[in-house]
Amino acid sequence: MLKAVILIGGPQKGTRFRPLSFEVPKPLFPVAGVPMIQHHIEACAQVPGMQEILLIGFYQPDEPLTQFLEAAQQEFHLPVRYLQEFAPLGTGGGLYHFRDQILAGGPEAFFVLNADVCSDFPLSAMLEAHRHQRHPFLLLGTTANRTQSLNYGCMVENPQTHEVLHYVEKPSTFISDIINCGIYLFSPEALKPLRDVFQRNQQDGQFCLALGEDSPGLWPGAGTIRLEQDVFSALAGQGQIYVHLTDGIWSQIKSAGSALYASRLYLSRYQTTHPERLAKHTPGGPRIRGNVYIHPTAKVAPSAVLGPNVSIGKGVTVGEGVRLRESIVLHGATLQEHTCVLHSIVGWGSTVGRWARVEGTPNDPNPNDPRARMDSESLFKDGKLLPAITILGCRVRIPAEVLILNSIVLPHKELSRSFTNQIIL
Repeated sequence: MLKAVILIGGPQKGTRFRPLSFEVPKPLFPVAGVPMIQHHIEACAQVPGMQEILLIGFYQPDEPLTQFLEAAQQEFHLPVRYLQEFAPLGTGGGLYHFRDQILAGGPEAFFVLNADVCSDFPLSAMLEAHRHQRHPFLLLGTTANRTQSLNYGCMVENPQTHEVLHYVEKPSTFISDIINCGIYLFSPEALKPLRDVFQRNQQDGQFCLALGEDSPGLWPGAGTIRLEQDVFSALAGQGQIYVHLTDGIWSQIKSAGSALYASRLYLSRYQTTHPERLAKHTPGGPRIRGNVYIHPTAKVAPSAVLGPNVSIGKGVTVGEGVRLRESIVLHGATLQEHTCVLHSIVGWGSTVGRWARVEGTPNDPNPNDPRARMDSESLFKDGKLLPAITILGCRVRIPAEVLILNSIVLPHKELSRSFTNQIIL
């Protein structure tokens, strides 16, 4: 028996994903036509012996999240439950707090997946490696180039046994080109080190209270546990943590630009996993170039040209002569006649006027370096907005015959002219 835990974070996270995370929780943002965490759930549901999938986070269980959980349970015929933390508890605190729920039924092991990663999720291969040689912690790792590895958790492994000898989260100097993918397989005994960290935090908190404060009770930070710094770094080299290397697709989804890149990776993967989700060129239909997802309720004019790497959401209207490339168009948006949308995300219910051009600058990994990853994007450099993809927030109106280039437009704005390299508040 197996279980899976997906760590979805909370509204205090995902700030780099704004303004898109204003409308829906980041884990429910559509990537390649389906919510981000549906890719995780699909992968978990395909593992033989999977009995339950738990989501742990600090989001309020609002209507979109509840509807998603109900739909996921019906589609995958598995219990999919949301466990809400009483406070943000870090990447390990939620696992310890809900340990009884995770271990109920006696699973032999449980997967732990961060919600903000895009991957082909080689869970069956990880399970096989775990059963071949059982250890408390098995981490999925991949490679990055020397410069970009500094943005991730880095591991030094024993090449013969694959034991993690040294682990540093976002090191200041080069440690290793093997990075943490945020996908793990834990044995039930992996929760013991989390208990040790919790008890140590509790003792530290009581010591601080004894020194300077007289307020009784548990120190508020005792439940906050960071898997990477508090557990992996401390236990590396002690025969408890091992790494399973993958050369499959993997990327973080920290910003809107990385969501667009993840959409491309998933759309290309649909060719083998979900060919029915990809639009086909049909007589009288729009011209399709490359991998394109079109929701069945979208209305697309036959003279439109779509692709490659385009995702069109529910109820979208695409007019005559529209050109769409490397973009995501969200629920209820309207692209009027002869608009051109390139490297952009068009928000929910937004309208782009006829003959308007909405364009961004991609920040994709170097295609000539097989180990290159998405750079961690900074919006500004030397006080100037860096060129990046264009984002239109919810219910933005773009007039006819204007250019919106490398800009971010916050929700409910009605523009009257062209903008370049600006954040429109």
